Amino acid sequence: MTITIRDLRVITTKPGKSNLVIVKVLTSEPELYGLGCATFTQRWHAVVTAIEKHLKPFALGRDVTRNEEFFRMAMVHSYWRNGPVLNNAISGVDQALWDIRGKLAGMPVCDLLGGRQREAANVYVHADGETPQEVTESVLRYMDEGHRHVRVQMGGYGGAGGKDVRPEGAPAGSYYDPRAYCRDMLCMIEHVRKVVGDEVELLHDIHERLHPIHAIQFAKDVEQFRLFFLEDALVPEDIEWFRQLRAQSAVPLAMGELFNNPLEWQPLIEGRLIDFLRMHISQMGGLTPARDVALFANMYGIRTAWHGPGDTSPIGHAANLQLDLWEPNFGIQEWYEAEDMDYELFPGLPEVRNGYLYPNTLPGLGIDIDEDMAARYPCEDVTEFWTQTRLPDGSPARP
Repeated sequence: MTITIRDLRVITTKPGKSNLVIVKVLTSEPELYGLGCATFTQRWHAVVTAIEKHLKPFALGRDVTRNEEFFRMAMVHSYWRNGPVLNNAISGVDQALWDIRGKLAGMPVCDLLGGRQREAANVYVHADGETPQEVTESVLRYMDEGHRHVRVQMGGYGGAGGKDVRPEGAPAGSYYDPRAYCRDMLCMIEHVRKVVGDEVELLHDIHERLHPIHAIQFAKDVEQFRLFFLEDALVPEDIEWFRQLRAQSAVPLAMGELFNNPLEWQPLIEGRLIDFLRMHISQMGGLTPARDVALFANMYGIRTAWHGPGDTSPIGHAANLQLDLWEPNFGIQEWYEAEDMDYELFPGLPEVRNGYLYPNTLPGLGIDIDEDMAARYPCEDVTEFWTQTRLPDGSPARP
């Protein structure tokens, strides 16, 4: 008997700082359903509309076991394709169909992909502070908890250093000084490394805020501190600069969280210009394309480090982990440090112990959602401030 998609429901909730979008695919089997992450927190209304008005009519009545075909056809059904709104909408259904396939088979998704190669996934967590000393204290706390990989930032993305020299009448915004950032971050990383030694892997995220030539200089300067990787040194529009960056620095490079088109990651993989892939699973369209990219990158010796911030839903984190357990080229997994509320709202959310993210034994993605509780934390309409970034003279800059 063919099991089909009976309904497609969108669940929106904001239990923490981020608006989350979850897709629930209900099937012709009354008790069988799947969950997927479609979170694009800055444009959640657009994703919800894309799902309810466009993807749902396309999905109803389709065979739930033909998830590969669904992804291929859904990606081209609108003719125009590979944008963040559409990709997130498709991802929600794609992940839910993988969840259903796992439940039908009585297996976790990693077993459907080919079987696990590890029992848990190494994670990295985020240490921040306003001074090098505060950052160092945060790193030491994480080390005491058993973490072996810690990303170090100071003053948030772009840093808080530099004098406020904006012109009179300059508009409000999240101001940062790229040159002050370079000086301050190098001092911070040097301080942290001197105090904590080499027993912990340090990571740093430029967050695409430097001009390419300055990013290259920063990568050369930071090389001495032996980072596990330097993240997002360049914006997607400047990926051709990776060749010059690679030629001048041996610091490992991670890139990809803003990518949504295969033509963005393919040349970096084929040219062996990066070391870690950082794509956001829902941004690229779901588990299906992520699986394909992992296998492609493995042929070139490039590892994964899937994007895993707080605006990836717990469903998305569970999907990340299933990939991590299976991939032959797994590198590291970003972890957002879930709160107790997250575990109550999303039963089955993976747990971190001694620096490793562990799965449970449930089939599919191994995670559920308490819809009644989710409804008590509705999404909110906000105009993001941190993405309204500006240079010292007030010029708009990429966030």
